[in-house]
Amino acid sequence: MIRTEEVYKIGRIGKPHGVKGEVSLMFSDDVFDRVDADYLVLMVDGILVPFFFEEYRFKSGETALVKFCDIDTKEQAQELTGCDVYFPKKLSDRDEGDLTWDELKGFEVVNADADDSLIGTLAYVDDSTENVLFSVSKPGGGEVLIPASGDFIVSVDPEGRKIRVSLPEGLLDLG
Repeated sequence: MIRTEEVYKIGRIGKPHGVKGEVSLMFSDDVFDRVDADYLVLMVDGILVPFFFEEYRFKSGETALVKFCDIDTKEQAQELTGCDVYFPKKLSDRDEGDLTWDELKGFEVVNADADDSLIGTLAYVDDSTENVLFSVSKPGGGEVLIPASGDFIVSVDPEGRKIRVSLPEGLLDLG
């Protein structure tokens, strides 16, 4: 059984491409092309499942068309639409300390300018635009959006699951 701590998210399956089982993969990391791997891991009904691929080709800088083994019809490919795609950490070429946006979810976000007082917990990362934002759930309820910029992030502690930020005055009052 594959455990979530053994993989990291690299993308999501889009709609089928053609009628022979090919799917589009929108990816944020093309690690599957850089290292020798025969499979990707998909989250299917809450379970991480390895899917071996026959071939893939890039459609753009963020999309690849993938043909998985034993997925031979448009209907079979349709069942994979929307599945998150993961890559095994043990096969990856990334450094041990590198974290993806997805892996930061659940980290405490603290204010380095106010004696590391708790701002909240990182609920999700909005990376749909060029300006990436942290959506932080505040302890008393509500949310605040914080730019996920190196200008504001003081440090990230993977062991302590903590992100220290130094923010412009008044930014926390906006949320």
